[in-house]
Amino acid sequence: MTNITNWLSPAAMHSLGWALVHFLWQGTALAALAAVTMALCRRASARYVIGVGTLLLMLAAPAATFFLLTQTSSIASGKSPRLPDARTARTMTAAPVSAKPASSNSLPDALPWLVEAWLVGVAFFSLRTAGGFLLLERQQRKQSIAVNGRLLEICVTLQRRLGLDRAIRFCECQWLQAPAVIGWFRPVVLLPITALTGLNEDQLRTVIAHELAHIKRFDAFVNVFQICVETLLFYHPAVWWLNKRIRAEREHCCDDMAVSLCGNPVEYARALTLMEEWRTAPALAMAANRGPLSERIVRLLGLKSAGTTPRRVGLTGSVLCLAAALIAGNALVGIAFPKPIAYASGNSLLQLGFRPTSASAQARAAAQTAATPAAKPSPAQASRPAEQPATAQSYIDALKSAGLTGLTADQLIALKIQDVTPDYVRSMHELGMHPDADACIAMRVQGVTPEYIRELRSLGFTPDEEQIIALKVQDVNADYVRGLKEVGIQGDADQIIALKVQGVTPEYVRGMKEVGIQGDSDQMVALKVQEVTPVYVRELRSAGLTVDSDDVISLKVQGVTPAYVHSLQELGLKPSIDDVVGMRVQGVTPEYVRAIRALGLNPSADEIIGMQVQGVTPEFIKSLQSAGFKPSVDEVIGARVQGITPEFIDIARKHGFQNLTIEKLIELKHMGVLDAKGDI
Repeated sequence: MTNITNWLSPAAMHSLGWALVHFLWQGTALAALAAVTMALCRRASARYVIGVGTLLLMLAAPAATFFLLTQTSSIASGKSPRLPDARTARTMTAAPVSAKPASSNSLPDALPWLVEAWLVGVAFFSLRTAGGFLLLERQQRKQSIAVNGRLLEICVTLQRRLGLDRAIRFCECQWLQAPAVIGWFRPVVLLPITALTGLNEDQLRTVIAHELAHIKRFDAFVNVFQICVETLLFYHPAVWWLNKRIRAEREHCCDDMAVSLCGNPVEYARALTLMEEWRTAPALAMAANRGPLSERIVRLLGLKSAGTTPRRVGLTGSVLCLAAALIAGNALVGIAFPKPIAYASGNSLLQLGFRPTSASAQARAAAQTAATPAAKPSPAQASRPAEQPATAQSYIDALKSAGLTGLTADQLIALKIQDVTPDYVRSMHELGMHPDADACIAMRVQGVTPEYIRELRSLGFTPDEEQIIALKVQDVNADYVRGLKEVGIQGDADQIIALKVQGVTPEYVRGMKEVGIQGDSDQMVALKVQEVTPVYVRELRSAGLTVDSDDVISLKVQGVTPAYVHSLQELGLKPSIDDVVGMRVQGVTPEYVRAIRALGLNPSADEIIGMQVQGVTPEFIKSLQSAGFKPSVDEVIGARVQGITPEFIDIARKHGFQNLTIEKLIELKHMGVLDAKGDI
């Protein structure tokens, strides 16, 4: 590894090492921003795009830092120091000396070792990934066979419905327990024997649709990009956390596509539960049983997840991580790009209570004090008390008098860089707030002013420091809050932030109320997330549905359109809102209803849902009718539940049973009279 680092110049090694160090705070800041934004987004596709975009920024951040440090190093190396003459030296004894302190010796000395350790880690993860890809390709090539027959027909039909024109292979295998996709340009869908034998046709159809959704979305290429970023930035936990979130959201997106295509979320949830018990899949493949099982099933079934408290805690933690990362970044920038510091003669900084945080800094201060000769005072000067340098004394003492005490060197540097003045601190105290140094820096970075806080409080808000920072980040102003209040939307700081992030405006709330949709801040956020518009509500009401905010959200989540409602009404059905949602969830189509009615049955909305839940098809009804029966809707459902088939009917008749009815057949089936091992 030493030979590899010898290829780099000392300046390049120094810049690369600092780029790796700077990414510690850059990656944390980007992950915190991503966590805040993703927590406020309700759509899986939006969270997925945010995650991938943030990962791209994580890869670009150290590259940009390396380029900037390289340019700065080349510019600095072109300047030659100018030695002071005797006259300048005499002047320096009477005035504060501006000296450029050398950066910390311990960290730059460790930079080459840091770069070498990073290269070792990159090599290790690269070899591990390459070996995994080779093993996966070898197993797929030697232990998989092409599917045929009915299964191939199902796969091709789903591929066409998704609009996939690419050449896709469908193979059976025994070395996997859940369907998966491998390959980039020539993808292969692997269907294990356990899934083919353990899942029914509806479940298998949705699982195959999930895998085809990965191909449709080109997820394999994004997955390779994630692995590359993990390999290069393996040392930062935020990269691994973000990649885990991206993979989870990717599975949610494919779940949505699978349910949209096949329309049976209940069966799909059962399939996921079964496959979780079989769970073993290579990390480099994308399998249907990836991701947190409970969260996926909750989404599929349309259940409500946890409340807003965990989300608020997550938002608060993310904002704190962001503030800490920015503070750490300021400190590291101060170390990597040292600025001249005015050292007064003697021990003025030490007398003011300032203590350098490192031994090297103390050594530099002592050397500076020793290198500055003491000027002999004149008789007039000797008669006056000694004066401390005005700049250092006034700033530090003023901060102390404003309530900021016990400051470290890093905090003092950050406060000065962000132009945190004693008056700014006092103005915050006058408002009843007592921010520490880190909070003052974070508020100053976001441009929080006393006037901004007063405007918010005039509207009845009493946010704390963290909420004020978050409000400012989202550009929430008094006019926005005032507009929400005028349309009846009240909320705390967290709710206002959520409204702003989702783009809920006073005009949007006013438009929803004009069509009769009333709701609080949380409901308005949910309506906006689901892209509910006043036009959509008017069309639903024109179709005869009297809806409130919760009804509209449920209908929109399930993809119910006014056209779908009209098509049901044209068939003579008068479904309620729950009936419409139930029929949409179960995949009831107008064509299905027409086919049932063509066979002489006239089921109600509830009966149609029950028939669809039990898997009653027109073909099944025809088989009963061809056997000489004229079953009612309840008899059809009962026969389907008990597994009455034409073969069972033939067996019963061969035993001499005459004048059989559906009810008698159900009793025979239930009692097992005609079973092979039954006692007759």
